[in-house]
This record gives sequence, structure tokens and C-alpha cells, in this order.
Amino acid sequence: MVIGAPVKLFNSMGRRVVPFQPREAGRVGIYSCGPTVYAHQHLGNMRPYVFSDTLRRLLEWKGLQVRHVINITDVGHVIGDGDVGEDKVEAAARRELLSVRQVTDRYTQIFLEDHKKLRILPPEHRPKASEYVPQMIEFATVLEERGFAYRLPSGLYFDTAKSPGYGNLGLLTESDYRERIDNIDGKRAPADFALWRADAPGERRVWRWDSPWGPGVPGWHLECSVMSIHLLGSHFDIHTGGVDHRQIHHVNEIAQSEAYLDDGRPWVDVWLHNEFLILGGQKISKSAGRMPVLDDLVAAGLHPLAFRHFLLAGHYRSQLDLTDDAVRGSAAALRRLLLRAVPFRPLPVVETLAEARRQLTSEQALESLERYDAALSDDLSTPRALAELHAVLRDDAIDDKDKAVLLAAAEQTLALGLGDLAPEEVTTSTRQLAVPADYVEEMIQAREEARGAKDWARADQIRDQLRQLGVVLVDTAEGTRWEVAERRDA
Repeated sequence: MVIGAPVKLFNSMGRRVVPFQPREAGRVGIYSCGPTVYAHQHLGNMRPYVFSDTLRRLLEWKGLQVRHVINITDVGHVIGDGDVGEDKVEAAARRELLSVRQVTDRYTQIFLEDHKKLRILPPEHRPKASEYVPQMIEFATVLEERGFAYRLPSGLYFDTAKSPGYGNLGLLTESDYRERIDNIDGKRAPADFALWRADAPGERRVWRWDSPWGPGVPGWHLECSVMSIHLLGSHFDIHTGGVDHRQIHHVNEIAQSEAYLDDGRPWVDVWLHNEFLILGGQKISKSAGRMPVLDDLVAAGLHPLAFRHFLLAGHYRSQLDLTDDAVRGSAAALRRLLLRAVPFRPLPVVETLAEARRQLTSEQALESLERYDAALSDDLSTPRALAELHAVLRDDAIDDKDKAVLLAAAEQTLALGLGDLAPEEVTTSTRQLAVPADYVEEMIQAREEARGAKDWARADQIRDQLRQLGVVLVDTAEGTRWEVAERRDA
């Protein structure tokens, strides 16, 4: 039984808020799409994991046992996320003059370190795609035997015409399918996708496996279906990921998984997707060039938990603008919280909502706890939960012991360092938020093109976007140069 306010979540399948009930009493299975480990995970990549961590913390706080899986994609993902192109991991290995294993180990370790800095709880399972290739071959073989897949010289492809309801999650139409251009000879429909990508004549990947369809690698979508079913069971409760996965990757996961299971039941009950992080008016993406990573914030004098606070201060389904003022404003807000929390330390142990209820002594405190719980239970409304926490600390009618319990409850669910982080660690120093130089140069080039086309509105927009990031443009006779604005300590 779920304790406290009923949990309501926005299910992307149907685009509506639904009451959440676990398939199995007292237990929840969650699968979160993990990173492709060929580069640093930028700040936009971190949002899905802070989001899924907050979801997990809420469910555990409400008395449920959560089995959480976050995969590691170390093989099978191609540049452009389609069915043709260069393998991202192998391209990184050549670029960095390292082995494939060295690349994946290096960036997996950095990813895990970033999780620790953001206080993201370790999942119960963190499977690597390369360790599940035999199971992927078996899975794809079943699909072919049942008539859901067909062979081409380039590999094995899923026949989306055999999938009733294909595209429902992404609200895709036939015109959306036609826009997928991947230059694969023989595909029956643009939406059909690779289950196995065979080596092309004369090609030999560093990592390759023998299969009934020739030596090669599994398709990117296959790994998530195989690993989630292996670790969570044929059907499970919640699948999370960024909104960019909602249109294709998760659509393809559903199609192949429901074809494999062939039991007429939805594979996953609830699909949750977080929105993009926006930088200078554009979504933060590896394809846009060098994007800021967590270490860039640290280099600018900011604590990683200031970034976690920044994410939680916005709803997970709302786009967030990563601006210098916004991140430093979150740092200042977190520091104020910590300053108010210090007098109540050490905080008591409050691991669940039931424990919090037992330890509170006043009706006023209990009412605050219920409001806090209702906020988080309402589709993870973290902004409302933070507002309630600030209200608690200002409320003179709540005594110090009860405030300590409420702070401990907030720390258990939000993980902002309320019990141990020193306020002076959360600085908003005079150093500017680190903006990648190549990103700024790309923006300046786009502005020059707009000016050349006499698109003055676009040129002004780019200048304003860069100003939001703390970058000042100076136009001279020799061209445009840029400089970083100096800040005063907040």
C-alpha cells in the first residue's frame, strides 16, 4: 500500500495524469535509459537521472521497494541515432587513440562520479549492453521466427507494419515516418528499424559478434528491451527517459518488446519523460558541439548540488533555461536553505513518510508534512515541495524538533545536503559560468550570417542569448570579439 497522498504521474502514453498503482503490492520496477559512454555527459544528460532519482526517492519514502535499472550503452549506438553511420564509441576510440574498452571504462567512471556528486542513488542494476549481446541475438531470433522481422544484406530489420499501434507513444503519423531518411536499400518502410546491423563488405568493427545475420552489432533499441525484461521481468511499472526518446527510441522499444512477449498486454504501465535543458535558446545536445558538463560548473565555483537544486526548482516536464543568473540564483537559494538548516543539525533519521509522521509532535507540523507529501505525489511537483520547505523554516508555530524532522524528510526525498553540506561550500563566486568557447564561436558565426542576410531580429536574439550566459559581444572594425562579464559575489 502506498502511504500518504496518492501518487499521480503524467503518463506519456496517452498524455494524461494517471493514478499510480504498482503491479506487485509494495514493489516497483523502474527502467531508465542510460548513457552512451563515448564522451562526457553534458548537463542536459544529467537531468533524466536527477529526475528518476527523485521519483525513486519519493516511492521509497512512501514505503515501496524500488528495483531501479540504469543501463550503460557501450556498443550498438551509431552517430545520428539511426540505422546507418559510424559507431559512436569506436569513433571516440580512434579520436582519442584509445581502445574501445578504455573509452567506455573512462566515460562510465566519469558518469558514475557525476552521479555521486549529484547524490543520485546507485541503481540496483547497471547492466552494460556489451554483456547482453547473446540475449539480444536470441530476442531478435524469436522476432524473426514469428514473422516480425526480415533480413537484408545490411542486417535484420523490424517490420513496423506488423506492430498494431506503432507510434502511439510518440503520437507519430505516416508523414513522420516518411521523414526518416537513412539510405538503407530494401527497407519495406521508413519506420522499420535495425535489430541487428551487419558489417558492410570490407568493414570490420572493433567490437563485433557472430549472428545468424552475419558478424556485426545489435541495433541500439534492442538493448533496452532485452536488459529491462531480463532484470525487471516481462512487464514492469515505469520506464523513464528524456523527451527526445519519446518519439523513436521508446516507440521502437515498445514495438519489439510487445512483439516478443506476444501476450496482448502493454509492456510497460507508465512512461515518464523529462523535458530538455535549454542553453542560449537551443536544447543542450552533443550534436550541437561542446556543451557544458558538471565539472564546468565546479570550475566556475559552484557546488554540484546547486545544479541539482536548479533542476528541482523547475518541474521535470518543463524546459529549463540554463543561464548564469538562473544557476547562481539556485546556488543562492540553496545556501539560504542550508543557513536555516544548520541550527537543527544533526538531523534525525527519517527514511520514510511513516517515520516522519511518528516523530512529529504538533498538528501544524503534520499539516506541513501532508502538504509537502501532496506536492511530491502530484507528478513530482518539486517546486511546490521546495516552497513548502521554505515556509516550514519561516513558520514560528512549528518548534525546532519538528522542523528538524521536516528537514530530514526533505533531505530524504530531495537530497540537497540539508543535513551535512556547509553553506560556505555553496558559493556564487565572481567567476563566470563556464560556457564552452566553441559554442560561443558557433553562435557568433550564426549571428554574422543573420546580419549578412539583414535578419536583424535574429542577430539581436543571438546577442541577447549570449548575454544571458554572461558573454558580452563587442563589434569592432576587425570583426566581433567576445568576453566574459565579471560578476559580484551574490
